[in-house]
Amino acid sequence: MMDNVRNIIFDLGGVVIDLDRKRAIEALSRLGLEHAAALLGEYEQKGPFLMLETGELSAAELYDTLLPQCNPGTTATDIQNAFEKFLVGIPVDRLRTIRALRDAGYNLFVLSNTNPIMFNHWIDEKFRQEGKTVNDYFDGIVVSFQERTCKPDPTIFNNLVKRYNLDAAATILLDDSEANCKSARSVGLQAIQVKSAGDDSFMAICERLLEKGSAK
Repeated sequence: MMDNVRNIIFDLGGVVIDLDRKRAIEALSRLGLEHAAALLGEYEQKGPFLMLETGELSAAELYDTLLPQCNPGTTATDIQNAFEKFLVGIPVDRLRTIRALRDAGYNLFVLSNTNPIMFNHWIDEKFRQEGKTVNDYFDGIVVSFQERTCKPDPTIFNNLVKRYNLDAAATILLDDSEANCKSARSVGLQAIQVKSAGDDSFMAICERLLEKGSAK
């Protein structure tokens, strides 16, 4: 594992970004949205939230779908704020570590199942903590709502590899979902399932990569 790595692909939620599914479920439920727990999964969404992630619904269309199911007086902003409770934060030390990996010669990419509401608002904001933008940390970004497909579909991995002309064997995915890691391996990528602590935590994996240095 991690042999001859030149390229690193980061998942966002659960790897770079800390998540709290329960907070989002509780917030959406308070708005009167029934079955919020069934719609919001740990690794993949369902119903209108999945359609948002795959680009089948716009943000405006999501709100139009959900507002009739919510309490009277609920606004689109209320839904956005409740939905974004899923995202907790990006520790600055992770941003510094990502910069260190890039300085060490690695090519860095994002491959995320995400949606335009979170990506263009909360995620954009939190990547500005050091006065930079998300594009300053990565050489390329591939997100599900633009690709119109989600991990673990192998198509999205192949899209990234082809778009950036990567050597799959020299590319590693860091993702918190084993299903996503398995799919990545099926198309020739290396992959590690990131855990919340221990040898396979974000920081521990990145430290090993920094010690090895890019194989360029």
